[in-house]
Amino acid sequence: MLKFSTRGQYALLVMTDLAEHNSEKYVPLKLLSHRRNLSVKYLEQILIQLAKANLVIGLRGLNGGYKLVKPASEYTVGEILRVMEGDLSCISVTENNTVKTLGNETFWKDLDKTINDYVNSVTLDQIAKKNAEGSNFNYCI
Repeated sequence: MLKFSTRGQYALLVMTDLAEHNSEKYVPLKLLSHRRNLSVKYLEQILIQLAKANLVIGLRGLNGGYKLVKPASEYTVGEILRVMEGDLSCISVTENNTVKTLGNETFWKDLDKTINDYVNSVTLDQIAKKNAEGSNFNYCI
């Protein structure tokens, strides 16, 4: 079963946060931690992995933090999830003597293609824009 870990989910959440607050300035780790209610240590592990994959850039010091390397429209969800999760295939590799059937094999390959096509079609910018639509709530008492 294809299941995404919290590391993958949080990586996408943090990347979306950076996209929503896209500026030339670095976003401090503590601010990201506070906004997303994640521990600094756990968030740091995720951001280090994203930085190694050249998806974010980090800067130490007083004005340090993290920012996106490229525009949010150039990142896909698939790219981000693969950094954290590895291959997104829902097909397990088995080396046994089971008889394969064309119908079953076609189904699993088509499902795998559908999943990968979808995560490759959604950009970070699209998620950030959708989040912005939902943040315009007006509360009145």
